[in-house]
Amino acid sequence: MTVAKPASLTLEEFLKLPETKPASEYIDGEVIQKIMPKTRHSRLQAKLIDAINEVTEVQQIAYAFPELRCTFGSRSVVPDIAVFRWQNIKLDENGELIDSVLVAPDWTIEILSPDQSSNRVMGNILHCLKHDCQLGWLIDPGDRSVLVFQPQQQPELFHQDDKLVVLKGVELDLTANQLFSWLKMRTE
Repeated sequence: MTVAKPASLTLEEFLKLPETKPASEYIDGEVIQKIMPKTRHSRLQAKLIDAINEVTEVQQIAYAFPELRCTFGSRSVVPDIAVFRWQNIKLDENGELIDSVLVAPDWTIEILSPDQSSNRVMGNILHCLKHDCQLGWLIDPGDRSVLVFQPQQQPELFHQDDKLVVLKGVELDLTANQLFSWLKMRTE
């Protein structure tokens, strides 16, 4: 990870900077650029977003957004997947999405990339939980596990046939094995 600006940069100054690819986050006065996703990360992200939105969008329960900047509690973070309950999605007077998200997602999902600091990623999940986020996942493709965070509870490690905890009201039955099976590409 690269520190792009001195620690004296304010959140307001950071938000005026042009976006970077991959995205940069503002954490404790530092601008930290995220790691460029690789294929396993991208595949899991896309499949999980599709799976969540398939069971939530039509009934207007929630919606999963990829790489959405969320600015709250003196940080600006970009979770790999930010899931918002439908009633927490801000719209303008025309019923269209408002670009600036100034609250924590209801469910934050991070997919660990090689060479990424797990502690920094967990720090972002914990920050979200301090600001009304209800669920956090840290997906580790390397050891095929999902660390699940819930407010005021010890994190739980899920693997193999463990059924993953999802956001309350989301009818998604998914085990760790099913999640990681998405990494296999059929060539038939």
